[in-house]
Amino acid sequence: MPPPPGSPLRIVVVCPSWVGDVVMATPALRLIRNSLPGATLALLAKPGAAPMLEGLDLYDELITMHPGGVMGHKHTATKIRHRGFDTALLLTNSFSTALIVRMAGVPRRMGYDRDGRHLLLTHRLIAPKADDGKWAIVPAVDYYWHAATALIQLGTEKPLDDLQPANELGAHRMPPSTYMELSATETDRAQADEVLQKAEAFDRPYAVLNPGGNNPAKRWPAERFALLADHLENEHRLRVLINGGPSEIDLARSIASAAKTEPAVLPELGTTLGSLKSIVGRASILVTNDTGPRHIAAATGVPIVTLFGPTDHRWTTIPTRPSGPETVLLADPELPLSESANDHPERCRVDRIQVETVVRSVDRLLAEVSAAG
Repeated sequence: MPPPPGSPLRIVVVCPSWVGDVVMATPALRLIRNSLPGATLALLAKPGAAPMLEGLDLYDELITMHPGGVMGHKHTATKIRHRGFDTALLLTNSFSTALIVRMAGVPRRMGYDRDGRHLLLTHRLIAPKADDGKWAIVPAVDYYWHAATALIQLGTEKPLDDLQPANELGAHRMPPSTYMELSATETDRAQADEVLQKAEAFDRPYAVLNPGGNNPAKRWPAERFALLADHLENEHRLRVLINGGPSEIDLARSIASAAKTEPAVLPELGTTLGSLKSIVGRASILVTNDTGPRHIAAATGVPIVTLFGPTDHRWTTIPTRPSGPETVLLADPELPLSESANDHPERCRVDRIQVETVVRSVDRLLAEVSAAG
């Protein structure tokens, strides 16, 4: 049964699966925390994404999902059931996460009505669709913010505004000065110090290049990252660090070996997801494909150059802090705004972004940040 009217809520928020999405959910989590100060708020996250939430004051408890298919769902549901939550907010779209909170017996379950989970939800949110029946492009930060607003308005008479698709520029519709958040723990900072010492970057300015990504089609060519690494070292006197996950170590090594300036390969030096928050957060600039470290940089106020192709940038339009502006480079800037880059994989190949375009953008952004003090 839902809690009696007026009693404090006991809420579990099911967080997105990917690192970047978890960071994009932090404005929504802050909204819930500030708007429901008497509520108990727990976050449920996958083990691979949970380090992004550590150190933040957005929750009372951080619960990690149990891996392993159906039995994993059962173990996770048991964790939740024993804590006696009365409300679940799903920031995920998956059937499995809705099933978990239903198996856990959480009486009030709110989420977007999609992916076949209609009957598993008690409070259903509607995501807009385009004229062709596909999901309309909505910036993820708006998507999560809208869900948080719906949770806060439970039991009130105030109507919930419709979730709106991205406008022509992909701009989000959150209130001004609303930013994503991250916090490096003491352990994160200590691990980052060790890595930066090994990378010969502890006591000098450095740039981070992030050439990987979960989808190989989103990866700008490695040889171009190598040319960019040499430019950053030779023209800006920045030590260059090549980032990558454990499965991307060969990619990072190939860039380092192709460059003439011997950049450091971070996955060889003991980086963790937690330490990456601190490493990226101290960088002079991040140049990245559309992937998780981009959101780490935005949350920590680091200047960013992001390369998009063939995914549409409006899905992940993000707020950036004044200290860390972002330059977004599109594979096809001439694609009509009525079209989605996702539907034009050939026209919007990321390798259509030229080295000269990235170099000019990096030079311009570093000059702007330097002039701003």
